[in-house]
Amino acid sequence: MAEDQIRYDILAQEALRGVMRKVLAEVARTGLPGNHHFFITFMTGAPGVRISSRLHERYPEQMTIVIQFQYWDLKVTDTGFEVGLSFSDVPEKLEIPFSAVRGFYDPSVNFELEFEVKAEPAAAAEETPAKPEPIAVVKPAERKAAPKKKASAEAETPEEPAHGKGADVVSLDAFRKK
Repeated sequence: MAEDQIRYDILAQEALRGVMRKVLAEVARTGLPGNHHFFITFMTGAPGVRISSRLHERYPEQMTIVIQFQYWDLKVTDTGFEVGLSFSDVPEKLEIPFSAVRGFYDPSVNFELEFEVKAEPAAAAEETPAKPEPIAVVKPAERKAAPKKKASAEAETPEEPAHGKGADVVSLDAFRKK
């Protein structure tokens, strides 16, 4: 078989990341339309990822965020995005390059993209789950407004996962106000 010198696999991955980039840029401008919401799984140790040491200690390999009801300051560039979220009543700013994203899923229309992510040498030896595992539910705050202390209960994280295992899957209903 002939060697692929054009690297169609890389071109396809870049094109699909462009779909995610375009969707997030539109949401940053106009907000989430209808029932759309996103599960975004990313490698926490990938180059360019900026999260607090508290989150990195809790999720040393990968993390999934759910952008649905409360988030703030969503900004999208050609290379990545940043967003404000609340974890256990603590506001956090996450900066995520598109190259660190493993999965993008919109359950409202059953649309899913999976990406290859070049792992750091230590992380490459460890196995990661095939499907995203939600760890936080994010609800849209008033646009351009800082998070409010009382409103930050919308995003919580599950119990600490056991060492050597990925994050526990948590039902979205556990986070919704009843």
